[in-house]
Amino acid sequence: MNQLALIIDHEACWGCLACEVACKQENNAEPGIKFIRVDQEIVREKNGKPFFSFNVNTCRHSECEGTPCVDVCPTDAITVRADGIVVMNEDDCTGCNLCPRMCPYDAIVINDNALVTQKCNLCYHRVDNGLIPACADNVCLAHCIYFGDPRDIRPLIEGRRSVRDRI
Repeated sequence: MNQLALIIDHEACWGCLACEVACKQENNAEPGIKFIRVDQEIVREKNGKPFFSFNVNTCRHSECEGTPCVDVCPTDAITVRADGIVVMNEDDCTGCNLCPRMCPYDAIVINDNALVTQKCNLCYHRVDNGLIPACADNVCLAHCIYFGDPRDIRPLIEGRRSVRDRI
């Protein structure tokens, strides 16, 4: 089975937050809970004018080296599917909060209301029905969120970057 991943071309992101909105709507996430997060950073160029850089942060699923959240979970509430999607079963989560500390991408959130940790599940309920994750489903205005086999995605991103470099 092919591995599936959500890969983001951070250089192309312009910070519209449409991915955050789509994710919150699809997952009915509580206020303050984000499974995908767009962080803004101001980088100053040499000419002194502000330049904004955006970093989209979410679980990397099959792209995460070693999935430390899976290894540290004492109740096996976090599992990796054959397609590489990392899923958290909230019913098995005890809220020990070990996984957020181990996540190298700061992509696991603590839901204090439900007393569990939560994370992007790559909209596997959509994927299992032939759809793509909500954040990648044509909502990204910059078209910088890709979903599929990482081996197919990387050449697409590199091709787009080379075109942007020539402009």
